[in-house]
Amino acid sequence: MVAIQKNNALLASIDLFSTSPDKQQELTEKLSNYVQSVVRSQPECVSGSVNHSLDGERIMCYLQWRTEQAYTDFMESEQGYSGFDLSDSHVYEVVVSKPDNADLTIELGRLLHLGEFRLLPENQPRLVALEAEIPAISLQHPDLLCVNFHRSLDGTRTMNYGFWNTLEHFDKLLTEERFAPVRDYWRGLAENEFHVYEVVSVFEA
Repeated sequence: MVAIQKNNALLASIDLFSTSPDKQQELTEKLSNYVQSVVRSQPECVSGSVNHSLDGERIMCYLQWRTEQAYTDFMESEQGYSGFDLSDSHVYEVVVSKPDNADLTIELGRLLHLGEFRLLPENQPRLVALEAEIPAISLQHPDLLCVNFHRSLDGTRTMNYGFWNTLEHFDKLLTEERFAPVRDYWRGLAENEFHVYEVVSVFEA
């Protein structure tokens, strides 16, 4: 079973690719084939998924590794996303995962958001501390199933990965007053961008 490892038994790499709606499907298929045939065979790569954003602008590979060095070795090899235009890539650990009983299984068709936070390393500890407070507010949304904040080991990123039951009422998070702290807590510390995704490919080594 592929699942977010909130106990950090495995590290996660989050690899982002920018695309356009008219090219996303083709790139998704190429990446899915590449991940299944090349990444899956890498030493110490345990599992992963390919996800495409519903706005057509992103593809995200979420891979799980036994060690950071294994991912570094892969990326520095001739096989490391050869032929793909990688826009962002870092290794992460999970620092916040709520609620405690959430189903963290990564499986085909699941819907998720990925909030991308880019920041200076000196700001990461403060942002992580604030992120620990956010689930109490964001999980008031009835369709949000869980929140999983990841911090990059190099200090320059955090990522908010959350599963959704449905995205039909997602805009409440962006418009309702009760969710205002979710939209503001990172200001002055990081640059933010988010996309919503569907899981389209999953593998276990």
